[in-house]
Amino acid sequence: RRMAGHVRAAAARSGRAVPILMDIAGPKIRTGAVAVHDKGRLVPGSNLVLIAEGTPEAGKHEPFVAAVSLPEIVRRLSVGDRVRYDDGKVEAVVEAVSGDRARLHVLRAKTGGAKLKPEKGLNLPDTALGLSPLTDKDAADLEAVIAIADMIGYSFVSHAADIDLLEDMLAARNASAKPLGLIAKIERPEAVANLPALIARAAGRRPFGVMIARGDLAAEIGFERLAEMQEEILWICEAARVPAIWATQVLEDLVKDGVPSRGEMTDAAMAARAECVMLNKGPEVVAAVELLDRLIGRMGDHFTKKTPTLRALKSW
Repeated sequence: RRMAGHVRAAAARSGRAVPILMDIAGPKIRTGAVAVHDKGRLVPGSNLVLIAEGTPEAGKHEPFVAAVSLPEIVRRLSVGDRVRYDDGKVEAVVEAVSGDRARLHVLRAKTGGAKLKPEKGLNLPDTALGLSPLTDKDAADLEAVIAIADMIGYSFVSHAADIDLLEDMLAARNASAKPLGLIAKIERPEAVANLPALIARAAGRRPFGVMIARGDLAAEIGFERLAEMQEEILWICEAARVPAIWATQVLEDLVKDGVPSRGEMTDAAMAARAECVMLNKGPEVVAAVELLDRLIGRMGDHFTKKTPTLRALKSW
């Protein structure tokens, strides 16, 4: 509420409309308590055990053991399912499932290995999760969102019926009097496949947009296909006249350290084809906003959405 108050005050001083977006988190699949034998790191060839219940205990034969935030996930794993840990720093495949335990074999890991830590994200791109996108926490959080925000960020949304679920929850809270915008965060392969259906179901109910949540999406579909998928999402949104938000790690080196990398400058330039770009917090965020404003202003002369304008070049 205090943060929202600062935004409202800044908007009043500047004479600009500054809408506030608040996320409802959905079910978070993370590691819980972990146990590591002899301070080892996850490397290709390591075995990692996920447990649904109890306290993890590591030993020589099971050096990496982790509980999970949603116990039912372990029971829904099948042999051959891929599991990605900590934004894809580790990729493993399920070798065996026995009751409340699943043994994973690590296929890839970052150079030098990765530490197994609690509260790190788990992505399961091949597993039918069967989870509702709205949790009890989300239901409670909606009260604050309705009171404070102008837009809702809907995490974990994957099917058209998920739109109905949220609309019913809003109706039960008499939120129809406030024209809350809805932003569908595209994070899972099902959301990409069902994007036209999501747009169609949301159409006309309230202002609607799409966020390309590239961090979770990359961990779900694999880094190799991320660029291809974000292009498809932009095309679909343009065809449907739905605004798109280009999100995750935009100008992250600049925001954190004050100096951008070459790759992220090119990435930020391509963001001009979306309607909105999301930056993360950091000590140099003001400089990043200023640079992004200049960059998108220039790139806007080269593109109309995803169509090149082929304007006269002024390089020489």
